[in-house]
Amino acid sequence: MLSYKDSLKILKETNALLEGHFVLSSGLHSAQYVQCAQLLSKPHLAQEICNSLAEKIVKEFKNIDLILSPAMGGVIIGYEIGKILKKVAIFSERIDNKFLLRRDFSIPKKSNVLIVEDVITTGKSSIECAQLAINSDANIIGYACIIDRSDGNSLIKKKIVSQIEFNIPTFTKDDMPENLKSIKAVKPGSRNL
Repeated sequence: MLSYKDSLKILKETNALLEGHFVLSSGLHSAQYVQCAQLLSKPHLAQEICNSLAEKIVKEFKNIDLILSPAMGGVIIGYEIGKILKKVAIFSERIDNKFLLRRDFSIPKKSNVLIVEDVITTGKSSIECAQLAINSDANIIGYACIIDRSDGNSLIKKKIVSQIEFNIPTFTKDDMPENLKSIKAVKPGSRNL
């Protein structure tokens, strides 16, 4: 299992940890952003992170039937975790601002579903994704992600297993520090694709 230090080293080495002024998919502002797409563009390093996360998942969750991930960010992570754990991995897609299952994906009744994401901040995308499983009369057994940057303040009330936790402060538009206001904001997430 990778240590925090080794995980952080990989994120920095892959340019997955960015500095600047970012508008997150939640609408909050941040001086740092974790761009897991950069990590995933280096599969040999992403594999180390995913193998380590899978070890943590196995220790925490039993009887996983299905991995469900929100698109875009969770698709590759969910696939990799599904491959490692030998579980079915599907994803939901946002259509007209609402997550839906497409491509003939389905969630069997009473199945034990693990939600797998790249990054959890507020938990909004993960919870929206989980609602699909709940609507299918399945059981949400927990959540997993590469990076948990919620600082314990996510909307998720169940266990979150992460490879690494960051405390990256977020701000509303009205409470941003002056130095952040002076930097042009960019919105790197995939929610509005």
